[in-house]
Amino acid sequence: MNFARAFIQDLGTGSRGREEHLVMNECEARGIPVTRFTIKKIHRRQLPLAVDAFIAGTVDAMHGAMRQLKIEPPAPEYYPPSLKPFLYRHIWKSELGALEHRLLGDGGTPAFAKPASRAKSFTGQVFSSHDDFWTIGGVSRREEIWCSEPVEWLSEWRVYVNGNEVVSIDHYSGDPARTLDRKALDEALALYRSSGEAPAAYGIDFGVLASGETALVEANDGYSLGAYSIGAREYTDLLFARWRELLSTRHGPPT
Repeated sequence: MNFARAFIQDLGTGSRGREEHLVMNECEARGIPVTRFTIKKIHRRQLPLAVDAFIAGTVDAMHGAMRQLKIEPPAPEYYPPSLKPFLYRHIWKSELGALEHRLLGDGGTPAFAKPASRAKSFTGQVFSSHDDFWTIGGVSRREEIWCSEPVEWLSEWRVYVNGNEVVSIDHYSGDPARTLDRKALDEALALYRSSGEAPAAYGIDFGVLASGETALVEANDGYSLGAYSIGAREYTDLLFARWRELLSTRHGPPT
C-alpha cells in the first residue's frame, strides 16, 4: 500500500529535528503531499486521518493517532523474552517507591532504573542512594520501572531493522572503535524474528560490555524512533513498514 499523504508533527521549536527533516524530504521526493500538525490537533481529533495516510510524530502524538484510527497502542517490550540470553545482566520489574525504600539508609545495592512505559516520566539513570531521587522531582513512587544491575558499556549502537534486513547500524555512545560482534548480533536478530515478538520494523540497541560481550541495551518499536546517522530513504521506509503493520490491526472506522 502506498500512502497518498503524510502528516508530520510540528514540535513548535522553530526548527525541524533530524527525524522530521529526513521524513519530510523523503516524502516530498516521492511526491507525497506533507501536512504539518501540532499535538493540539491530535488531542482535538482535527486531523483527517485515514488508512491511506502516513503519520510521524512523538509517542504521545502517535498514540493519539492510533486511538483515533481504532488501533491499540502496542505495549513497550524493551527486553523481549527471546533475547534474554543477550542481556548479560540481571533485569527485573519494580516500582519507583520500592527501589527508593531499598536504598534508604544506603543499605541497598545501586540499580539502573527507567520507566516501564513509553511515556517516560524521567530519564533512565543509576540510583545509588536515596539522595539520587531528588533528580526526578515529584514522579509518582507508584511508577512502574525496569531495574537492572549497573554494567559498564564501552560502546552503544542502534541497529535499524526493516523486515529481515539490517538497514543501518549507528554508533551513538562510547568508543566507536568498540564494534559489535556481528555473529552475535545476527544470532540475536534471528531469535527475535523467529519468536514472533519482533514488529515489522524496529530499532534495537546493542552495546559492547567491558567484559567484551555484545549485549542487548533495549529494543525500540519502529513507529516513533529516533534517527542517528541512518539515511532518509532507509529511515522513511522503516517507519512506513511499521505504520502499515499497525494499520492492519485496526478494529473499526476512524472516529
